[in-house]
Amino acid sequence: MNIKNILRTSERFVGNNSPAILTGIGVAGTVATAVLTGKASVRAHEILREETLETPQDKVKLVWKEFVPPVLVGSVTITSIVFANRIGTRRAAALAAAYSVSEKAFSEYKEKVVEKIGEKKEQVIKDEVAQKKVLDKPQKSSDVIVVGDNEILVYEPLNDRYFKSTMERLMQAQNKVNHERLNQNYISLNDFYNAAGLKTTGMGEQLGWNLDHELELDFSTVLTEDNRPCLVMGYVFPPKPDYYRFRG
Repeated sequence: MNIKNILRTSERFVGNNSPAILTGIGVAGTVATAVLTGKASVRAHEILREETLETPQDKVKLVWKEFVPPVLVGSVTITSIVFANRIGTRRAAALAAAYSVSEKAFSEYKEKVVEKIGEKKEQVIKDEVAQKKVLDKPQKSSDVIVVGDNEILVYEPLNDRYFKSTMERLMQAQNKVNHERLNQNYISLNDFYNAAGLKTTGMGEQLGWNLDHELELDFSTVLTEDNRPCLVMGYVFPPKPDYYRFRG
């Protein structure tokens, strides 16, 4: 029974980490191929130096066996890299598809909620959720990114960070990148951060919008733990992965 559990755990580990494992094999194989090729070349040179051969065909027949190991290792290396890329691409496509389904389900749910209780009550619920997020994430001085004077505190749950800005600056950034979206077919979340004068993030390059949806900011006004006003910034249409694969 224990052996079965170990085998199942090992199989699950290999399946979940196959791209990383294959990439590691590819890296090791690249180094091994280079080393084996160097050794084979040196050995072939020694063999040919000891023999007197007239034609290239004779030389190949004499030394080809020396190059079998690097060729085999090189073949495994190439196969590993190709399969790692295929698995990564398929998983990314599956993730994007799952995200698309979830986004559609959420949009339908939100529309039904607004239809049942009305926009005002829906906004009240949204503000209460935003208030809870701020209270659950007390602002620290080290959390705040200062970008100018006379600004209000803003909290962005997506990246779980505070910063200072103005409503005007954020709306100007929204309008700017939406204009770029129409010209370029897509924009990244980092494009918006740059336009708003905010620090970019790793997530910001992976998520964005295309011609399917525009960037539309959504705000709730809440109070921090010490009763300071704070804007909680969200997105009417959340940024999605594979935004740049849009084909108009």
